Amino acid sequence: MPAASFFLPLWDRAAEWHRRLAMIRDARQFIYLSTFYIEWDAYGQTLLDALDDAQGRGVQVNLLVDGYGQILGGVLMTAPQRRELARRLAGLRAGGGIVTFYRPRGLVQRSIGGGQHVKIQVADTCEAIFGSSNITRTSFEDWNEYCVALRGPIVRTLLAGFPDIGGPLRPEHLEALEALGGDPAEADHLLDYWVCNPNLLQGRLGPLGWRGENEVTERMIAMCDAARTSLAITAFYFKPVPRLMAAVVRAAGRGVRVEVFHSHRAALPTTALAWIAAAANYGPLLRAGVVIRENRRGEHSKIVLVDEAWVAFGSYNFEDAAHDRLAEAMLASRDPRAVMPARAILDELRGAPENVLVTPESFAALPLGLRLRIAALGPFKWWM
Repeated sequence: MPAASFFLPLWDRAAEWHRRLAMIRDARQFIYLSTFYIEWDAYGQTLLDALDDAQGRGVQVNLLVDGYGQILGGVLMTAPQRRELARRLAGLRAGGGIVTFYRPRGLVQRSIGGGQHVKIQVADTCEAIFGSSNITRTSFEDWNEYCVALRGPIVRTLLAGFPDIGGPLRPEHLEALEALGGDPAEADHLLDYWVCNPNLLQGRLGPLGWRGENEVTERMIAMCDAARTSLAITAFYFKPVPRLMAAVVRAAGRGVRVEVFHSHRAALPTTALAWIAAAANYGPLLRAGVVIRENRRGEHSKIVLVDEAWVAFGSYNFEDAAHDRLAEAMLASRDPRAVMPARAILDELRGAPENVLVTPESFAALPLGLRLRIAALGPFKWWM
């Protein structure tokens, strides 16, 4: 099991952003960064400026962006912004940087949104940042996100998995991490790393009819089934695959206090479809006694806390795409250094004024047109 010698929670948005830039500034040999998409805003521009500066002093830059995710993110940008972003990325590549837009090998996979959703930043500073954030103002000024900064052997583990999520990796960079990584005996914080790219497991039809096993989904089910007193989950929009939904309902049915924190429909102004897919399951969840809170600003963190003693966090959204279309990853720990920050975050969310409690009464009071859309579109959740 990999371990960390340093673990720093990055719930505060400004703290994470400054940590990311400092890592790039301090890099001397290489910097790897994977993201779902980059937006051409103040954050995207600042990050690319930092990568350009690093490349100028001889740092090998390796940037992995999901091809489908960038198309989705492009909706948030104007045509001139998209062109300027493309120009800057081309310039980074022309200067010797590696810029990869991940697209799965299969035609069906590419056609229906297959890709990678893991967010990792690693440098020869022997530090990694791992979690939920994309490179966009939304991640650093609007939505809740959760990342952690890490040092120790876990950093090599994260970088070694880069090819599994679609990015190229130079073996000498792994060797450099081993040489610079410090005393392994100091790494006493044990962490499980769960990663799965379903695109690598599927046949010609991709996710259509796929019945294979996704390790991360199985781990999420196991966590739900292990809960005895409490189970708290944060997600962008809570609309998991049926087996995982059943595990959540099972937990509530045996008396576990189950809480779900996810986004309000107002948090994603471009479309209500993701919220509609989640709301289609409100009936069985509420009947089972699950406590649901919607964040009007947007809840994009991915945290699972079991019995306030076992935590997992990372990129896995509780949705069908996380199971059969997107590479996802989570870190899990029973160490108090990881558990206590998660407990504090969930306590904060319970009292946050932007979190709206969903009740059977408030759900029934939704406008008729919205309830009709939920009834009509709910059966197509897999596509949303």
